[in-house]
Amino acid sequence: MTQPASVTFAAIDLDALPETEGVIAAIVGPDGKIGAEARRLSRLTKGAVARAVESPAFEKLSEGDVLELGYPAGLAASTVALVKLDRKSDAKTATEAGAKLSALRKARPLTLLAGAHKAARDLAFGAVLRGYDFDDHKTGDKEEVAPITVMTKAPEEDETAFADLRAQAEGVFLTRDLVNMPANILDPVSFAERLTQLRDLGVEVEVLEEDELEKLGMRALLAVGRGSEKPSKVVTMQWKGGGDAAPLALVGKGVTFDTGGISLKPSAGMEDMTMDMGGAGTVAGVMHTLAARKAPANVVGLVGLVENMPDGRAQRPGDVVVSMKGDTIEVINTDAEGRLVLCDVMWYAQDKFAPAAMIDLATLTGAIVIGLGHENAGVFSNDDTLADAFLRAAAGESEGAWRMPLGKAYDKLLKSRVADMKNVGGRPAGSITAAQFLQRFVKDDMPWIHLDIAGVASVSGGTALAPAGATGWGVRALDRLVRDSYETAGG
Repeated sequence: MTQPASVTFAAIDLDALPETEGVIAAIVGPDGKIGAEARRLSRLTKGAVARAVESPAFEKLSEGDVLELGYPAGLAASTVALVKLDRKSDAKTATEAGAKLSALRKARPLTLLAGAHKAARDLAFGAVLRGYDFDDHKTGDKEEVAPITVMTKAPEEDETAFADLRAQAEGVFLTRDLVNMPANILDPVSFAERLTQLRDLGVEVEVLEEDELEKLGMRALLAVGRGSEKPSKVVTMQWKGGGDAAPLALVGKGVTFDTGGISLKPSAGMEDMTMDMGGAGTVAGVMHTLAARKAPANVVGLVGLVENMPDGRAQRPGDVVVSMKGDTIEVINTDAEGRLVLCDVMWYAQDKFAPAAMIDLATLTGAIVIGLGHENAGVFSNDDTLADAFLRAAAGESEGAWRMPLGKAYDKLLKSRVADMKNVGGRPAGSITAAQFLQRFVKDDMPWIHLDIAGVASVSGGTALAPAGATGWGVRALDRLVRDSYETAGG
């Protein structure tokens, strides 16, 4: 797994600044008043910091922006960075400011003079998240990840409080790694093997093979993988930190490559279908985070791992498959395979673990990208309380999410002449009919959310906190949801 940069919180040592290499960053309020740390930097640089703060360039900065001073005299550092940040700034602004520092520092060490500023941890967290670089398949010498040192007035307190953020960063990086991996490296077999490594953190991991899935009746899931030489698998991951409480179930779509099957996708852009396991990748990242921070909660993650390939054995349009629930499904389009995977795993999750609530995640429809772009995941739910709790958690972590409608009126689009339902309902309301399909596999009185993350799991232009490619969206929001709603006092 790609390792986040190490972050050390240290006591303020201004005497060490002349010999500090890399990037030295100081926080300056929007009013231009500079604290003791910035004043020392200014003296060392013969007034350069003070002049910069008084300049039109600094005045034009928005809050959270960074002004760079290159190769300052009087310092071993190659850059001084001034972060325009109010003491009352929110976490989002501070985290994104930290990300801007990371983009500026590249591979250089970063020393952040935070003093007593309350945003010290958020700045460091943003710098860690934006410092991600997936270089597993690049040759040549690789630069080590440079450390981050944060000088604060309460280093021990900050170090303790940052532990949960460090666990979150590890979970985000795991998700990004998985989503970025090419399909010849990450297939259902190797994905399952990687998930067994969570046992090192205390997660109970079980891998269900095809013969077991057949006995359970997961024929919808197995039909998707019939055209692949790689066997399909279901992996369950249990974190038991919450005593006897019923678990929260997280279910992830794990299509490690999606050709569309017999309903073959156009060749242009098909290389991006390595990310069609984004839901499973997010579930893995959340489980890592919870275990790494020893969350006092019970959570079970389940992922259906398949590869959707065209082959003489592949399912065909017009086939009828039988789900684990027993419902029959007419396969109109083999490229609408994710819902066939999820419906069986969702039913198994409810049968096996009797969860308090269930959330599924999937890069499910292109329609959600048309509707919400790359800014928000689609949130579909049968329970207002659960949906509101998740939306608050997502907003608290600045991960875009927007609630979408459900309704019986959409069910008529899924009516089949030969089976209980079709697997697609046509172009109108494509993301909604996909959610309506999944809702048929949610038991009565089971609080449930479906998250369509097709637009947010991987972004070609990057985001404020992630470079181009996998974002790790959802790890932070779901971790916060667990903290807010599912942690138990007794553990």
